[in-house]
Amino acid sequence: MSRYGRTSSRIPARSLRLACALALAGLAAGLAPAAAASAPAAPPTAGGLREVLFVGNNWEGTADVLASTGDLARVGRINVIPDKEERLREIYLNPVKLGFFLGIRASAGEGHDQFADDMYTTPDGTAVVVSRPSFADVVSVDLRSGRINWRFPVAGYRSDHMAVSPDGTRVAVSASTANTVHVLDIATGRQVGSFATGDKPHENTFTQGGGLLWNSSIGDVTSALDAPWLDWTKGDRRLTVVDARTFRPVRTVDMRERLDAFGRKDLSDAVRPMVFTPDESTLYFQVSFFNGLVEYDVAADRITRVKTLPENPATSTDRTTWVNDSRHHGLSMSPDGGKLCVAGTMDDYATVVDRATLAEGPLVPADKPYWATVDGDGKGCVISESGADRVTAIDFATGAKRVSVPVGDHPQRVRLGHVPAGWSGPAGARRAPEPVRE
Repeated sequence: MSRYGRTSSRIPARSLRLACALALAGLAAGLAPAAAASAPAAPPTAGGLREVLFVGNNWEGTADVLASTGDLARVGRINVIPDKEERLREIYLNPVKLGFFLGIRASAGEGHDQFADDMYTTPDGTAVVVSRPSFADVVSVDLRSGRINWRFPVAGYRSDHMAVSPDGTRVAVSASTANTVHVLDIATGRQVGSFATGDKPHENTFTQGGGLLWNSSIGDVTSALDAPWLDWTKGDRRLTVVDARTFRPVRTVDMRERLDAFGRKDLSDAVRPMVFTPDESTLYFQVSFFNGLVEYDVAADRITRVKTLPENPATSTDRTTWVNDSRHHGLSMSPDGGKLCVAGTMDDYATVVDRATLAEGPLVPADKPYWATVDGDGKGCVISESGADRVTAIDFATGAKRVSVPVGDHPQRVRLGHVPAGWSGPAGARRAPEPVRE
């Protein structure tokens, strides 16, 4: 067991073989057919939209919907895997898919399936689009009925982080085992373009009003080859920047060269969560195995500062115990660009960092914080505490904790979105057959 009381992410091959045998035994016993209905989806509610926070409960396959400001009061909850039986049937019937499904559970999932990684709502607030790593797809779920509008299977066997274009019409998703990013029409699920990346694409970010799309590839984060001298085994890690209209490469940034030039050969070049300043002149990012953040001047193409944040004395020094090579994973910036909010994942805290001085504020205790998002009024950040199944709001001005609220199992991504005014959850209708986008 890990120090969080969760199943370890290092599972021996014998356990995988046993899991495969049990899964195939379950297939032989048969799965009940998934229910389907042909009624059309419910129309959107009149009266406008309400801004909310979506919290993806990755191990549970649900999303909690909270007020975007204040006390983060519960608004509703939605099941993002209404087609679970159908998807499992497909997986159990395909030995290759089954192998990857169990591999995700044993590695990135820390012994659990990953059902809700990232999510964004459509501009009209009628649906939420969710990437589901263990099912290797992206789906649009109707917020009124809970039905799936469309489903897009990604290349390869795992979907990951997403980004939505500034106008809300396109969503980019990383296909982490295929070294590909797909860009989809958020309303229809049709692919409008794709591009190749480095090994294991992860974070996606639109800049220049949606004109550019940045992707960071993080390499292999599931191997036990975590010693600093073995960093080269992690694969091809780089920032890939493409024209978001043509999907042709505009720029490639190898942070290994920039880190070496800055004198930090000791740091990994796997760029994890990242955030731009409001004028997009400066990029801040976290890297694997590091308790801190890096500042990068975009125009000058060089690293300008590196900030090391406090270590928790209770954190194991065995890097193989750190979740998916993360030490700190979660980064957001106040709307005025003056403060950074940092999730210290393996060090069990979050803190607000002054961008001018890079001085950290109070260390707010948190249980395995996994993400950081700016709240609706921009006065604070909201972190997901994946080890305690709750989210916590932290004030940008004081660096103090404001409120914590419980959510589902293993919250990870937290995103602002919109729902119809008066919405409190799906009506509970049965799922209709969804169109599949190739």
